[in-house]
Formats: sequence, C-alpha cells, structure tokens
Amino acid sequence: MAQHDENVVWHTHPVTREQREQLRGHRGAVLWFTGLSGSGKSTVAGALEQALHAQGVATYLLDGDNVRHGLCRDLGFSDDDRRENIRRVGEVARLMVDAGLVVLSAFISPHRAERQMVRELAGEGRFLEIFVDTPLAVCEARDPKGLYRKARAGELRNFTGIDSAYEAPQAPELHLDGQQLVTNLTDQMLDLLRRQDIIRS
Repeated sequence: MAQHDENVVWHTHPVTREQREQLRGHRGAVLWFTGLSGSGKSTVAGALEQALHAQGVATYLLDGDNVRHGLCRDLGFSDDDRRENIRRVGEVARLMVDAGLVVLSAFISPHRAERQMVRELAGEGRFLEIFVDTPLAVCEARDPKGLYRKARAGELRNFTGIDSAYEAPQAPELHLDGQQLVTNLTDQMLDLLRRQDIIRS
C-alpha cells in the first residue's frame, strides 16, 4: 500500500460539515447498498434518490458501473482490484458526506472487510449498510445484463455468486427483501433515515 508523502497535509476548510448540513437541513451520510448482481441495488437506490430529491434532500448516487467508466476504469475484478475499487469509492463517499450530501452507493462489494473499511472511513453514525437480499436463482433469472449467462459459459471469471464468493452482511442497518415492491422498499428506507436522524420529514 502506498504511503503518504510527508509534504501532503490534510487541510481543514473554513466552512465545516455541520455548517453545510445546517444550510441543507439534513445530515450527510453514506447509504451502502450491497447484494448480488441483479438483486435490485441500483433500482432501489434510484427510487430512494428520487424520493429524497422530491423532499429537497441533496443526494448523489454512486453506481458501480458508472464509477468503473472513469475513477476505477483501470481496475479489473480480482480480489485486490475489487478491494481498491471499494477503497476509492469509500474515499469519494467520505468527501461527499463532508459536503453534507446523502450518498447512495450501489456496489456488489462482496467482502465484509471492505464494507467495514468504508464504514470506518465514513465515521460514526454516517454509514448505513443496506442489504438487498435477493436469492441467486432470482438474480440469475433477471440477469438484466446477461452476465450470469456469460459466467456460466465461462466467459466471465471471478463473477460473484458463481465462481467468486459473496459474504452477506451480518448486522446491516436495513435488510431488504429484494423481491418486494420498490415502493415498499422505499418506505422502509425513508423510515430508516428518519430513525437515524439523517432526514427530518
């Protein structure tokens, strides 16, 4: 792992996170959606973002595919590359939380250790793990990108759920049934944000 250069110093800005949150009327936080490919992570994250936007909450959705088009375009899908992918996303999410945003991050993020790393980066009370729990058979039947078909055919290596393990969350802040209606799941997520005092209405 690269070491910090002694000439690189963290700068404290004159406007604080608390001041930004006061201006926005809500707290910054990371909502970390995890689950198998095809579980519905991006769908439920998108539905929640729409609901929050309608309430005037400042959000940003970090989607796994979008991030790999730019920030992480140099990474593959080995365990080391997955770890670095999540580390980079965690660092970006932390900066966004400091800006007072509610960050919705939709990544398979199959390993508990990497999700814990982002939790620690975000800080106490700023990370909410949301497990979109959908059976593998259902995800494979959906297969919106045809990835399971390719993995079964041996065209994709290190594919989570097929030849690479997924470590399900042991104590997520919210455990969603990925087969429920999106409207029901959105209500559950909004309720979580109110209980955690991220939003107030």
